[in-house]
Amino acid sequence: MSARQVEIIAGAEDSGKRLDKFLNQRIADLGRHQAAALCAAGHVRIDGKRARKSALLTAGATVSVELDEPEFLAAEPELPLEVRLERAELVVVNKPAGMPSAPLKNSERGSLCGALLARYPEMQGIGYRAREPGLVHRLDIQTSGLVLAARSADPFARLTRALELGAIHKRYLALVTPDDLPESGEISRALAPDPAHPERVRVLSPGDLAGYARQKTTRYRRLRVSRGYALVELEVESAFRHQIRAHLAAIGHPIVADAVYGGQPVPELGTRHALHASQITWAGDATLAGFTVFEPLPVELARLLGE
Repeated sequence: MSARQVEIIAGAEDSGKRLDKFLNQRIADLGRHQAAALCAAGHVRIDGKRARKSALLTAGATVSVELDEPEFLAAEPELPLEVRLERAELVVVNKPAGMPSAPLKNSERGSLCGALLARYPEMQGIGYRAREPGLVHRLDIQTSGLVLAARSADPFARLTRALELGAIHKRYLALVTPDDLPESGEISRALAPDPAHPERVRVLSPGDLAGYARQKTTRYRRLRVSRGYALVELEVESAFRHQIRAHLAAIGHPIVADAVYGGQPVPELGTRHALHASQITWAGDATLAGFTVFEPLPVELARLLGE
């Protein structure tokens, strides 16, 4: 695997900053421990000279980094891809539970993005990062359902803007325990990363928006109860990481089999939890036509309800 070379010019705001902190801030997905390891291995230079992680930068310095990963994600034609809507400018696909939407590094394999690139190579270079070609939004690894991706730059810009404005509507289905669950409701609580537990997010007390917190709302309605489970439909707009999972846990109804948030164990589901992205709708704009796509409850979740 060939290495990827990155060069960054330090600005005035970087003067006096430690090299490992600078790399962490300026290279996407590179943690400080990884930055330190690259420095220790001699893969980081300042103005052509190898530098330690504690080196202090000066404005205008050229920082060169050799990353042991490819510049772009590889296409993976061997992976399955369930396409639900295909147009010249966009696609909607059904992601199975257990498959990451995108890899953590360009060198990793087995993600939805690898499958997308195999069928739609024009997505390469479109999106927020090289490892997320075309993705307008993502789903957690153990969540199944619909994912929207753009096939070129202009649709990507339009669709991500629509998502930010709440114009793209997403609905989910989840199984929870039915005890004392109202027929419908709205959960409006702030969410923030949990520094002590990076695998989850925190639900904050009302009025607390300290740090990187976002006030988010999840609406739900109970569809039916069967075999000790309640099937609920949920709606969010521009979602925060783990929003539905954390919000339901906060009202005492964590998603079934969601071990991170205290959900009831269900051995038949293996590692997946009972959350499914079932619908995505957009009215369209002056250039792009709208769409509505549905995806029914996966068989393993329907079976729990006796269906």
